[in-house]
Amino acid sequence: MPTPRRKIGHDPRVQFFRGFLKRPKEVGSIIPSSRFLERRVVRATGVDRARTVVELGPGTGGTTRALLRAMRPDATLLAIEINPRFVRMLENDIPDPRLRVHRGSAAEIDEALRAHELAAPDVVVSGIPFSTMPRELGSSIVDAAHEALGPGGRFVAYQVRDRVETLGSEVFGPAAVQTELLNVPPMRVYSWYKAHS
Repeated sequence: MPTPRRKIGHDPRVQFFRGFLKRPKEVGSIIPSSRFLERRVVRATGVDRARTVVELGPGTGGTTRALLRAMRPDATLLAIEINPRFVRMLENDIPDPRLRVHRGSAAEIDEALRAHELAAPDVVVSGIPFSTMPRELGSSIVDAAHEALGPGGRFVAYQVRDRVETLGSEVFGPAAVQTELLNVPPMRVYSWYKAHS
């Protein structure tokens, strides 16, 4: 029996494009991440060893699914999303008990962790477009990631432009940078470790 086709209105790519048209500064791209970028992000985060992971700006959940596939059975992924349409999609389309979806600002990581009774994350990963937001907001998000992470924790951001490298380096120090060319548009993956005190 043939698999029923997903209705166009429920297709994540269509929803992502609609999200971009409505709020381009929040979404930052016309199409979701490619599987090549998702794999590169997963490798950069090291989520296979993490107990708690925070994802900022999961959108329609492509990277979310890739992270969950790589995570341990006892780990938790807290996805913080500001767009209510994407929040509903994540809650309805990803029935994984390890996923917690929180509607709110990426600058309020500690509040989201407290709301879900989670400890300091091992990884914070972000796909939100730092280049299209005010610098002050970008700085507050990077500061929130640094504050939330435990010692030795990782902050990973995948971006088209390099503003996050400047913001992140002010807080974490120099970034490790990789480029994924098999993505439209090509993306840079920046990663940092939080120093042990």
